[in-house]
Formats: sequence, C-alpha cells, structure tokens
Amino acid sequence: MKQQIIFISDLHLSLHKKSIIQKFIGFLDNQAREASAVYILGDLFDSWVGDDDNTPPNKRIKKHLKQLTDSGTKVFLIVGNRDFLLGNKFCQETGIKLLDDFAVIELNGIKTLLTHGDLLCTDDIPYQAFRNKSRTQEWMQNVLSKPLILRLAVARWYRFRSYFHKRKKSQDIMDINQQTVIDVMQKNQCLRLIHGHTHRPAIHNFEIDKQTVQRFVLAEWQKDSTEILYWDAKGHHTKNI
Repeated sequence: MKQQIIFISDLHLSLHKKSIIQKFIGFLDNQAREASAVYILGDLFDSWVGDDDNTPPNKRIKKHLKQLTDSGTKVFLIVGNRDFLLGNKFCQETGIKLLDDFAVIELNGIKTLLTHGDLLCTDDIPYQAFRNKSRTQEWMQNVLSKPLILRLAVARWYRFRSYFHKRKKSQDIMDINQQTVIDVMQKNQCLRLIHGHTHRPAIHNFEIDKQTVQRFVLAEWQKDSTEILYWDAKGHHTKNI
C-alpha cells in the first residue's frame, strides 16, 4: 500500500525551462507513483492563460499528469498567483482535483493547513489589491474571452513587468506576515501550515496560544535544485531529485 504523501510548489513550468520540465516528467513517472497523494501548492506553471492553451509544454505535462492519476495516485492542486486561471477542463484532462485557497488535511493526526502562500503576504498591499480584482468572475471571464494569441502576448508582458516590479520591492514586503499566519491557523484550528510562494524554504517553529506549531515553506524548483517534501508514518523529510 502506498504510504507517502508528497508536497511540491513553484515549479514555474514554461517552454524555456527544459531541464525542470524533464525533471518534473521524471518525477510524475517515478517518485510520484509511489505516493498515495501529491499536493501541488501553486505556480505549477509560470503562467496559465486558459485551459484551451495547448502550446508546449502544456499538452505534454497534462498527458503525464493523467497517466499518474490513472495509476492510482491522487493529485491535488491549489492554484498560485501565476496559474490561477487553471479550471475544470484542465482537471478533466488530467484527473487532478482543485482545492480552495485554504485546504485542511490531517497528517499523522495533526490538522494541517495548505495554501499557496500569496494570501499570507498581506504587507504587499498593491499585489493584494490586484489579486482581489483578478479573482472575480467578471475579470477572469473577460480575460478568457480574448483570443488565445492575445492572452499569450499579454501574459508575456505581465511576466516582464512583474520581474521589474519585484526588483523595486523589499524582500520583507514580499514575505509572509506573521500575524496573518497566526490568524489563518487559528481560524482553521490547525497546528501545522505548509505553503510555497516565497521561495524561502524552511521550517519555522513558534507558538500560538501556548501550543507549539510549525510552518513549512516549500522550495522553488530550479535547474540544480528540485526539493520535494515527503510525509509518511514516521514523519517528514525532504529530498532533491
């Protein structure tokens, strides 16, 4: 019986990241098949302009995801700030299940909160304002109604603009707000939090209401570093593939 549960995030798959694509496909065809479940906590793709986009490497990625879910491994996805337009068609084609922005599961008897992580960065007020606007049905339907070639061009421009905007922001503003973390963990009655987004992999131990809690930050996949968080009956460990 498959015992392991795997958590990954921030792969930012795109055509020019060929080495990461190859590693991810190898992961789907090998390590992931030994797990009972795989949780992808956002930014699987560097951008996603709609489920009708089959430009490389999307079609290939969907094929291998479907092969994984057909093998019996459950795959769950929380959308990130780069791929939040992933929808029902993508799920039907891959067999994965979309989760809400905050999802609660149980790991070894402890309620664990899962999220991408961008909602925890509440000090970044301009981003949170854009996020609120861009997650409305009206905004998304307006974008998806545009021709695919236009959506692809706009996505490229947004990535270019985002790169320069990030260079102007302090790292602290783009990191999580500790009080926000405490608030969401209290609201969901969880003693453990797992997220990505900040690209600052670490395990943070702190207290809430005199109880020890943990925050696990997942790593961004890079050419020379593809860290995975594993969980089994004995606990957790990380591994590079």
